[in-house]
Amino acid sequence: MKRILLLSTALLAACAAPGPGADTPPASQPSLKLEKVVMLMRHGIRPPTKPAVVPPGYSSETWSGWPVDFGLLTPRGAAGVKLLGESDRAYFGARGLFPGGCPAPGTIVLKASYKERTIETARSWAAGFMPGCAAAISHPAGSDDDAIFHGLDSGPASFDGNRAYDAALAQAPEGGLAAETERHRGELTLLAKVLNCAVPACPLIAEPSRLVAQPHDRPDLEGPLAVASTASQTLLLEYLEGKPMAEVGWGRVSRAEIEQLLRFHPLKFRYSNRPGYIAAAAAAPIVHEIVTALGDRSPARLTLLAGHDTNVADLGGFFDLHWQVPSYPADEVPPGSALGFELVSTAGGDRYVRAFYRAQTMDQLRNLEALGSDDALFRRYLPIPGCGDSVAATACSWSDFARIAAPRG
Repeated sequence: MKRILLLSTALLAACAAPGPGADTPPASQPSLKLEKVVMLMRHGIRPPTKPAVVPPGYSSETWSGWPVDFGLLTPRGAAGVKLLGESDRAYFGARGLFPGGCPAPGTIVLKASYKERTIETARSWAAGFMPGCAAAISHPAGSDDDAIFHGLDSGPASFDGNRAYDAALAQAPEGGLAAETERHRGELTLLAKVLNCAVPACPLIAEPSRLVAQPHDRPDLEGPLAVASTASQTLLLEYLEGKPMAEVGWGRVSRAEIEQLLRFHPLKFRYSNRPGYIAAAAAAPIVHEIVTALGDRSPARLTLLAGHDTNVADLGGFFDLHWQVPSYPADEVPPGSALGFELVSTAGGDRYVRAFYRAQTMDQLRNLEALGSDDALFRRYLPIPGCGDSVAATACSWSDFARIAAPRG
């Protein structure tokens, strides 16, 4: 059975080992050296993961076809991820993280979930980041072994589903999920029209949304809000795949309307992924990977963790990080985007951690735009609560970061 990995105090101490004066950032901004980078990256463009995008009664339409089977990385998705690898190499190379040529063995670490789309995402990123170089990708053989990216899937007995349910329900506005659903009535009505689901009898309009507790798992969000999250994400993937607009949402949705409908996706994360108790358990194995990769014992200069949007949302909830990529709603996780952490140091040995988010915009990915050496990607540093709530390079000391990354009950 899979277990939630927890960081021990001893491991944190061994990995942290802050340099002299790391707890007290210097008053003036020193010259900083980029030492290491870890990125948790969502896979690239994929088709729906199953034939039925929405439940019976929500739409009788046949969704457009895809060049690969359900849930696999598309060739266009691979091409978009390769562009990200090229941009990352130019960006981090310019900041002194890598010399030219192939990286030395062990300095690039690639880990993926057991899903084919994440493994191929890591492979495609490596093809852009280090073309012609060997790229070993570590991944579990199946779901039973995937404690890093799918730690809650087996329903571990230590995870209290009722506590998770209470934490999720606490995110609802006054009036509960009924008020949340009513708040998004306009978007639900728009989506019903795209799905050709008759209003007002359409379940998107007529049915309630609800949270359902699971014994040892995060709660399920069911009903219109959950269906809208899946359906709007499928519309986005059709658009990013470069399908003609006549095939995107059967020609009944515009790019601006897709952007409007996407707010359901991070809304679902707010209930299923970001609540404190849920994020603390679900992201613990990934936080372990990040702290270990940034620590002294790891020779890696850059570690790429190829996972899923749910992993990124869990990690964002763990550290209470927030972002907004242009053309996307706040806290959305676009295909190929990454939540990352840099370790930087001063000449005197003081070390600091900076969180960042990097992503292609919606149209950069749809058009497979070359990102160039001037780094056209969206890259933003993020405030880390508990570290001065600042994006300043010396705001979060290594020891403070290790403290807020510690296990939580």
